[in-house]
Amino acid sequence: MPMYNASCWLDECLQAVLLQDFTGTMELSVFDDASADESRRLVEGWRERLELRGISVVISGHNSAGPRGVGYAKNKAVFQSCGQYLCFQDADDIMLPQRVRLQYEASLLHPNSLIGCKVQRIPEGSTERYTRWINTITQDQLVTQVYTSHGPTVIMPTWFCSRSWFLKVGQFDEGGKGVPEDLLFFYQSIRQGGVVARVDQCLLVYRYHEKAATHSVAEETIWKLRVDFLQERVLSQWENFTIWNAGKQGRRLYRSLTSKYPFLIHLHNKIQKGFYTYEESKQKPKPKIPIVHYKSASAPLIICVKLDMTGGVLEENLNSLHLKEGKDFYHFN
Repeated sequence: MPMYNASCWLDECLQAVLLQDFTGTMELSVFDDASADESRRLVEGWRERLELRGISVVISGHNSAGPRGVGYAKNKAVFQSCGQYLCFQDADDIMLPQRVRLQYEASLLHPNSLIGCKVQRIPEGSTERYTRWINTITQDQLVTQVYTSHGPTVIMPTWFCSRSWFLKVGQFDEGGKGVPEDLLFFYQSIRQGGVVARVDQCLLVYRYHEKAATHSVAEETIWKLRVDFLQERVLSQWENFTIWNAGKQGRRLYRSLTSKYPFLIHLHNKIQKGFYTYEESKQKPKPKIPIVHYKSASAPLIICVKLDMTGGVLEENLNSLHLKEGKDFYHFN
């Protein structure tokens, strides 16, 4: 558990650790990333109760002028611990009693994997689309939807994995504020052949608040990582493809590609122009990309329309083409 100025959440978080129904040996490893509040003292105050329950406790940290970042703190917490399996816990979230037990059992069935779970989001009603996506994507979509703007298909606060797999993938990026260390690790795990799996039960209360580290990461940073990973894993395997969206996001994806592929852009609403001209291009003449109706477009497709945002129209139109996700199309937005 990395920790930074988490005093207002720690009692709930640590009580939940205490109530885990796992019967094996457990250890709580906390690294304090230069908290300026009472976090360190509060965790120390829980030591006796946790140890009486049979949970060993390792607490360390640093007192620099400022935090070194989530990736640094997570690495420190991992390397000062000794367990064979790692259950990542954010200090502002709350585990349900069966979390460690059920994710441990799942990890035995899925070695070389990152195991996630379903979540309850608090305050209720915050990030509704994101929460619905976390909890409703299928096991197959845990693999196919890794390119979407939502980020890792099993979210970092729910991760559980073996220490051996963590060490094979490599430690978290320690670039500090603004670095999406979870997304970088997630992509590297997939590159190494790692499995993405989920316990299909709610095992974590996932708190939303404005001070969360995720808010420090720029959208442009995430966009570039996603485009690069999409090109590496998908587009490099295709001779041509179609972008589904002639609007802002579709054109942005086209302009972001480092390699130019032959493709069409298509629109599922009324087509006003028969082509898109890339005005900023240095090519002469400037590239003109044909725009066609979705029924006339050819697979494979990259879908650049956000899921769950069109009242079911996107999903209905896509389903009408009888295509297979992960083969004939991938979602990007």
